[in-house]
Amino acid sequence: MERKTLNEQELRELHERIQSIPIVDTLKMEIVKLEKGLCEATVPRHQRWDGIFETFHGGMLGTIADTVTCWSILTEIGADANVATTDFNIRFLRPCHTDVVCKAHVIRIGKTMCLAHADLYDTNGKLVAVSQVNYIRLQS
Repeated sequence: MERKTLNEQELRELHERIQSIPIVDTLKMEIVKLEKGLCEATVPRHQRWDGIFETFHGGMLGTIADTVTCWSILTEIGADANVATTDFNIRFLRPCHTDVVCKAHVIRIGKTMCLAHADLYDTNGKLVAVSQVNYIRLQS
C-alpha cells in the first residue's frame, strides 16, 4: 500500500503540536517518521521507568503506544484536531531491556471514532508488545 506524504506545512504543524505535549519531553520521545496514517517514534530506556523485573515498565509501554497512535491519527485528521482515547488494549509479548521503537498506523478514520494500531519493538527488532487504541473526535 502506497502512503501519501505530508506537505511541509502539515509536518510543521504536527511537529509543533507534538512538541507541545508534556509527555514528549518527559519521555524524550523522538519522531522518526510521519506520513499520512503512520507515525514512528523512539523512546530511550531509563532505569527509573523499570517495572519489577528491571525491564521497561508495561505502563510506560502503554503510554508510548497511546501517544504514538494518536499522532498517526492526527496525520489523517489534522494537527489541530481534538481527540481523546476511549479504549485501549495492549498485549505484552516479551520483556524490553532496550530503547523502544513504536510504529503506529491508522486502521480506520470515522466521523466520530478513529482506530489505530501500534507495534512496539526493542532495538534488536524484537516485537515486545502490540496495541490498539480507539479515539473519539471531540467538538471544539
